[in-house]
Amino acid sequence: MDALFYVIPVLIIVVVLCAAVAVIRRARATSRAWSSGLTAEARCLRTYTTTSGGAGDTRVSTTLHHVYEFTTREGRTVRFEERSGSGTILEGDIVTVYYTADHPERATAEAPARAKLVLGTGLALVFFGAFIAFCIGFIVVTHEAAPAADNFMTP
Repeated sequence: MDALFYVIPVLIIVVVLCAAVAVIRRARATSRAWSSGLTAEARCLRTYTTTSGGAGDTRVSTTLHHVYEFTTREGRTVRFEERSGSGTILEGDIVTVYYTADHPERATAEAPARAKLVLGTGLALVFFGAFIAFCIGFIVVTHEAAPAADNFMTP
């Protein structure tokens, strides 16, 4: 039973570390796309929303998605989807996308905003770090409290 007080926080830490890696990868991909100097005009093919939450008293969260299609300089047609884009972009609109030659499917329609990207990534990593610190603190407190409880029960 005591193992649960170690296993569950460690599993949570692993999940949070995976989320941190995903945030860093996405930020690096976006930064590389902006830095590549390759742009193209893309057409917004579709917009849609997804919702999450709403069970019981939880808050409903809505995410806007856009599906874009563009042609690279080499003539390759690329279609990609981007989450949390601008609400002013509608189906049929033409936007500028930024992409890299080696991975055009990782393009972005976000206008370059390096400070915003660094700030957002940094805040996410600080949040993840605090969450991991809480889990480690929980493990330490649980470990230190376990021998005291064992001593209390022994005659």
